[in-house]
Amino acid sequence: MKLKRNILLGGAAIAAAAVIAVAALASASGSTGTAKTVKTGHALGKTVLVNRAGLTLYSLSAETRGRFICTSACVSTWHPLVVKRGQKPTGAQSLGTIRRPNGQTQVTYRGRPVYTFVGDHKPGDAKGEGFKDVGVWHAATVSASTNKTPAAAPQPTTTSPGYGY
Repeated sequence: MKLKRNILLGGAAIAAAAVIAVAALASASGSTGTAKTVKTGHALGKTVLVNRAGLTLYSLSAETRGRFICTSACVSTWHPLVVKRGQKPTGAQSLGTIRRPNGQTQVTYRGRPVYTFVGDHKPGDAKGEGFKDVGVWHAATVSASTNKTPAAAPQPTTTSPGYGY
């Protein structure tokens, strides 16, 4: 009876440890970042928007007029900056929100959803700048004179809409 109880307790402890490990891994992976305040920082020799940890925020050139490209597997590399439903981001002009396909409320800057890049590990990193896939990723620069995010180029028509690459 004592052995059976120890096995049950041991199993419960392993299960609890697994739940904690999964939660920690999900938190560390940063599949999304939650923010209320967006700050400014420096990267690429420019003033850019950053999250509360000081990581550079980016937008994707192909994401315009409410069209989301970065869904599914994309968010494992590009982490959407989200706020709680009904909350408005503060800290910089031209911030707003948009509802993601999964129902989350994502922060926008000048109408474009913003993300952090998995390759950036410390303030000042901007390793996602110029990254090309279904569009081009650019750091969200603050001043109008340095925000050279180009207009989205027309995307070729394919049999697949390309959402969530």
